[in-house]
Amino acid sequence: MKNVNHYLSDKECELCVLGTLLVERNAIHQVRELLAPKSFYINFHEEIYCAILAMTDRGDRADIVSIMPELKKRNVEFTPFELASITQNHTFDLVQYACRLNELEKRRSLYELGQYLVSNGSNESEDIEEIVQSANDKLSSIFGGLENHVKTASDYMTEVYQRVNDNLNSISTPGTLTGFSAIDSKGGFQPTNLIICAAESSQGKTAFANAVTLSATKAGAKIAFYSMEMSGSQLMTRLAAIESSIPVSVLTNEKLTSEQLKNFDVSVASLSKLGIYFDDRSTSSIETILASIRSLVIKHQIQGVVIDYMQILTVNKKGGSTEESIAEAARRLKNIAKELNIWILALSQLSRDSTNPVPSVNRLRGSGQINEAADMTILLYRPEVYGKRYPEPFQSTNPKGTALIDIAKGRNVGVFKFIAAFDSTTTHFYELSERPILPFTENESDDNPF
Repeated sequence: MKNVNHYLSDKECELCVLGTLLVERNAIHQVRELLAPKSFYINFHEEIYCAILAMTDRGDRADIVSIMPELKKRNVEFTPFELASITQNHTFDLVQYACRLNELEKRRSLYELGQYLVSNGSNESEDIEEIVQSANDKLSSIFGGLENHVKTASDYMTEVYQRVNDNLNSISTPGTLTGFSAIDSKGGFQPTNLIICAAESSQGKTAFANAVTLSATKAGAKIAFYSMEMSGSQLMTRLAAIESSIPVSVLTNEKLTSEQLKNFDVSVASLSKLGIYFDDRSTSSIETILASIRSLVIKHQIQGVVIDYMQILTVNKKGGSTEESIAEAARRLKNIAKELNIWILALSQLSRDSTNPVPSVNRLRGSGQINEAADMTILLYRPEVYGKRYPEPFQSTNPKGTALIDIAKGRNVGVFKFIAAFDSTTTHFYELSERPILPFTENESDDNPF
């Protein structure tokens, strides 16, 4: 044990915290900011916590089995029985217990500071100014962790001032390019942002996410893709269809011609170099997905995440309604985007409206709070599917092979709409060089008489 007042420790609390960290999958992320190695009074417990941190930093998960090689590598003496005994301890109030260990650590440090003042203040061998300065430094170090998370208005105004200057000098804010100039001209997808892409079924939500993923990764971004409906193989088949211009149905069901094979080989070479990551575990658990995101940020430095789709996510929230669960998932996705400084594109269903299929945020299925959590909400509409025409101001646009991209909410960028091209055979959204106009007829359709 350390040479400190042993009353300022709690062995049972340390055991409960370590036992929970070794049993629960992503518990470490709840308390990592609260606990330092010296938060543990018992040396063996400190060594275990250091091993857990080292494994987490590598993107691995520490449990009773995987931590053993790590402890051996650190020359820590232990027996499997000792580790098994620790995992018998558990708490559902992990943060509360971690806060207690944090407070006890600070009290021990204050005790040591008091001993230093008593020892050096009672004799004249040390200069009084040096004693005061040293005591101030020690006191600052005890509570200095908080200062790293607290900023003043002046600190943030410096950032605002820099952004205004960048705008004056035509320096764009770093963001991920989507391949759509209307979005990219406003900074693309920005770190910390939660972007919701919503539409009715079969309107191209996954296709839009694929188009963004392809454009972004070609520009050098690294993106993780989580789909509860398609495997990584199926998604890559869609990307290969886009890249090779070969219909998805042909790629999956027919023999390719020699020309198609050449195009396919080129697409394979191109796609294989892109930074796209899949986690194909058959799960829709928000906890598992969040843990995977953290791991990929550590291991591969991903900048963005695509989740397909919101209404399938499951949240361990007892007694809550579907709407509350979806709202909780949206909040947690927003929080992790902010914490890890990445953007997240989450796809969402819209409720059907047979009388007026034009999308609106009021039809977000399951929870209006999705829109509240989002920094940007994108609505997709393909009137061709319904035999309709576009609403104003795009009424004259030919709906065949096109789609409306409606930025219905844009925190810091405003709201706007534009028309994109859509190839249904390859499921490809792409930028239009020129908006196609309907041929003029004297007898217009009754869909939109005015």
